[in-house]
Amino acid sequence: MQSEKGVTLISVIIYVIVMLIVVSVISVLTSYFYKNVDINSVSEDLNQQYTKFNSYFAEEVNRKGNKILDIGETESDDESGNQKYIVFSSGNQYTFIPENKGIYMNTVKIAENITDCDFESKEENDKTTVTVTIKGDNFERVTTYTLVK
Repeated sequence: MQSEKGVTLISVIIYVIVMLIVVSVISVLTSYFYKNVDINSVSEDLNQQYTKFNSYFAEEVNRKGNKILDIGETESDDESGNQKYIVFSSGNQYTFIPENKGIYMNTVKIAENITDCDFESKEENDKTTVTVTIKGDNFERVTTYTLVK
């Protein structure tokens, strides 16, 4: 008679199948986790970029006696979009360049991963306000600043 010690071929196949199922379930769960982490990090990055832009721009509009000299956009020949800008009497110019999705203060890039940015100025009750609309992927902020006289 043969001894019945050891592992049979059927039990090895069952162990391998169970291990494959466990590994596939774990991989599906971790992929959901990492996907959510990536989505969260993108929105966090856009908040950081907006905060960085906001700190520079708030300092600009709070400068005593600073005035807006020009707001506009440059015509673009290609499909990348028009560059939008605002120029202050302090000599600083804020420019949105859609080609590289950045906002520049003069020649320094102060925000990136921005898909659109609009500058709009209004004069009411002897006060000048600037409304800035910044858009990114699933992100939009509209902020109104009042210039200090």
